[in-house]
This record gives sequence, C-alpha cells and structure tokens, in this order.
Amino acid sequence: MSQRSLTVAAESFPIAGRFTISRGSRTEAVVVVVTLEADGALGRGECVPYARYGESVESVLAQIETIRPALVAGMSREALQNALPPGAARNAVDCALWDLDAKRSGVPAAVTAGVDRLRPATTAYTISLDTPEAMEAAAGKAASRPILKIKLGAPEGDLARIAAVRRGAPDATLIADANEGWTPDTLAAHMAACAEAGFALVEQPLHASTDEALRGIDRPVPLCADESAHDRGSLPRLEGLYDLINIKLDKTGGLTEALALAEAAQARGMGIFVGCMLASSLAMAPAMLLAPRARFVDLDGPLLLARDRDHALRYEGSLVHPPERALWG
Repeated sequence: MSQRSLTVAAESFPIAGRFTISRGSRTEAVVVVVTLEADGALGRGECVPYARYGESVESVLAQIETIRPALVAGMSREALQNALPPGAARNAVDCALWDLDAKRSGVPAAVTAGVDRLRPATTAYTISLDTPEAMEAAAGKAASRPILKIKLGAPEGDLARIAAVRRGAPDATLIADANEGWTPDTLAAHMAACAEAGFALVEQPLHASTDEALRGIDRPVPLCADESAHDRGSLPRLEGLYDLINIKLDKTGGLTEALALAEAAQARGMGIFVGCMLASSLAMAPAMLLAPRARFVDLDGPLLLARDRDHALRYEGSLVHPPERALWG
C-alpha cells in the first residue's frame, strides 16, 4: 500500500441559536476532522470530542497523533480497532479510512458495508431544554415534523415540559431524552407522564452508574440506552434494562464497530436507534449506513447549525438523503 498523508484539524460551526440539554448549553459545535490522502484520493472523517466521556479537542488530537506513523504507513481499519479505544478519536480515523477506501476503489462504502441500497430516512428533530412555555412554542413551530426529540432532565419542571410539548405538537411522534437527568425516585412519575402524553420512547432516564434501577420495573414507554451504550462490550449488562440502544459513531469509535454493534444488539432482540452528536453533515454521512436497521433515526445535527459544510446532506423537512460521493463514502 502506498504512503498516505494525514491532516488533523479542529473546526467550529455556529449553532442556530442555543442548544441546551441537562448538562448545559452551547452556541457552537467543535469538531475534529481527519483527512487521509493516497494516490490522489481524499478520505475524511469527523468526530465530536465529548466531555461526558472524558474527551477534549486536545485529548482527541493527541490520541490521533500517537498512531500517525502507522496511519501514514498504511494502517488498516482492522488494525485501528486495537490501536485506539472506542471514542471520538477512533471514529474520525475509522470514517476517514472508509471514505478513502471508497474513493480509491470506486466501491461505495454502503456496498462494502453490505447495505444494498441507501434510501432517504426520516430523522427526529431536537427541541432543546427550556421553560415549559418556550418548549411548547418550539414544538409548535416544529409540529409539522413527524418525530420530535425532547430534551429533558432538569432538576424541576419536567412533568410540565412533557405536557407542554404534547400540547405544542399534538400529532408528532415524541421521544423523551433525559440525558441521565432523572433519578430512581422521580423515574416512575416521569415515565407515567410520558405514557399519558403518548411518548413513543424514553432515552437514558438515569445516570449510567445508577441505571441498574431499571431492571424489572414497569415500563409503560420503551427505554433506550444512550450514555450506557458504547460498543459491543456494553451489551451484556444492558439486557433487561433497555429495549433499544442508541448507536452513535463517536461512542463506538467509528462505523466499523457501529455495524458490528448493531448486528450484535439485534441478535439479542434489542432495537436500534441511530443517533448523533451536534456536528456537520460529514459526521452524519457514515451513520446513514445504519439507518436501514434502525427503528428511530436522529441525524438532525446539521439542521441545528447556522451553517453546514460544502456538499452537505440534503434535508427535505425531516427527510435526510444519502450522502453524495463528494461529501463521504
């Protein structure tokens, strides 16, 4: 294999307004982009360093630098899986390798991944955490979208928020995302309120360190693991706690592990939710390969940005189309 060149850079995309979850607010999305070049072909991958998992831009850049010599010399995707742990750094490199292989061979990444045909997918659209009144208004503005993901998990007021959002979007499919913000003591009341409001799913209601409390409880609404679900090593503990898992490439450490995780989860009877961090179309594109397996798709990151990158994914309302070759894959 010929030598490669490697470029790694941090980039920032402004958010349209403010994005708020239970852990805080942001006005920009900061990503790390890996670019690999060989034989005149460019492969790119994008990741989001996430403090919840002990990551920063600096730590991700440093991790990638540790494997620079091997990447330049031709490291394979298979070797990468052992060279870096699951997380954002491995994701950016893994997706860049997928893209580079597709560009050099002319075989689309979807074909290599065993996906016969990529089709448009309907994505959820996120409503940020705010006052009940503001969230009702935001849901009303987005009420024509078929699926809304509702950020919850504040210390107080979520019962009012749940009812308010349903008033704002009476016909939409609603997903509650507590981002670990509820407690075992408040769980039953919040779950009951979600059931009464007709929510389709509750995502990560408890902190990953306390979610054993979910075992054996009544669940009037299905439960989805997010912060508790990373790679295949996460799965055995999650059986009996959750009905679905949220697969994000920044948690799995790339598309390679994400595809394997989806297959393993489905073999255990767990549903698939394809999610994303707040990032550009370059980060969403590889995750589109998981959409055909998914019960729910949440790839709305670019819809929340003030601007996207060139050759961006095409969104028609909440319908997201597969990536063009110029973007990825």
